[in-house]
Amino acid sequence: MSAPSAIEDAKALDLEAALTHFAEAHGVRSKGALCLPLVVTDHARVMGLPLDPNRLRTDKEGQVLGLGKGKVQQILARHGIDRVLAEEGGRTSRGSLGKMSAYVAFLNARSAEGAFDLDAVEKFWIARVREFFAAKPFVLRIDPTLSLRSAFRHLFAQAEARQKEMQGTMVVGTIMQHLVGAKLEGVFGATIGHHSASTKDEGQARPGDFNIGDLAIHVSTAPGEALIRKCQANLASGQRPVIVTTARGVTVAAGLAENAGIAERLDVFDVEQWLAAEILDRAGDSIVGRNQAVVQLLDRYNAIIGKVETDPSLRIEVAAAGRGG
Repeated sequence: MSAPSAIEDAKALDLEAALTHFAEAHGVRSKGALCLPLVVTDHARVMGLPLDPNRLRTDKEGQVLGLGKGKVQQILARHGIDRVLAEEGGRTSRGSLGKMSAYVAFLNARSAEGAFDLDAVEKFWIARVREFFAAKPFVLRIDPTLSLRSAFRHLFAQAEARQKEMQGTMVVGTIMQHLVGAKLEGVFGATIGHHSASTKDEGQARPGDFNIGDLAIHVSTAPGEALIRKCQANLASGQRPVIVTTARGVTVAAGLAENAGIAERLDVFDVEQWLAAEILDRAGDSIVGRNQAVVQLLDRYNAIIGKVETDPSLRIEVAAAGRGG
């Protein structure tokens, strides 16, 4: 290897190490967080370095300039990626302005040390995007020595752990909503409407996360007074509200419903128990039957994820006890 080539390789490794440190220090792991350095690096390419962070704030100083789905997808397309990274392009990620200022400072500091390759910087973030899309899915372990409810509890524990690692995301709520949707689809067929977990209910046109006949089904990890008000609105319009939530959420929702005077008109279910009961109802008389029912549930769930979400790491695989997954 020639001396100049060795020097260039050392510089590239040093830059990659510095970018890796920045990503870890500032939590650039989630889909929204990854959008920001892509857009800011593109600004650096156009505006040149050093960058003025004040020029990268919108007029109302509430968002990062150009941080949206269109710009992010344009950058990804340069690298042959047509999958959607984030519908909002990272616009709703918490602390975007602070991360932008920190990343601008990083780029400016590197630039002050001498010329460096912005193409290499962009390729680093593109590699992180590819890793994100290829992320390992969640695993639901089927263990005949444990209850089905325990299997779902362990699954949600994985989701809670990932949610803590990727602050600002709603991993648990997303998985819960689409598992509920998968169960309902298995019972009522393909007429069930599925929406991204980031899509909010919109008035009485969509009175719940799922609407089946006169049922308005709400899925929530943390039911509060606003949800109880929606249930009251459901009742006022002749609908039957149902809340599917966590074990802790059941107690909270029941108390709020009691205070609102609708406790006897509102059904509240623990999602783990609700999903387990469905498996037992459909195929509870044999291990093989139960396992097949779980696989069918997750097949429907994964199909929903592929249709309405942009993060393939939300997929769930089945693993038998004693095997890797």
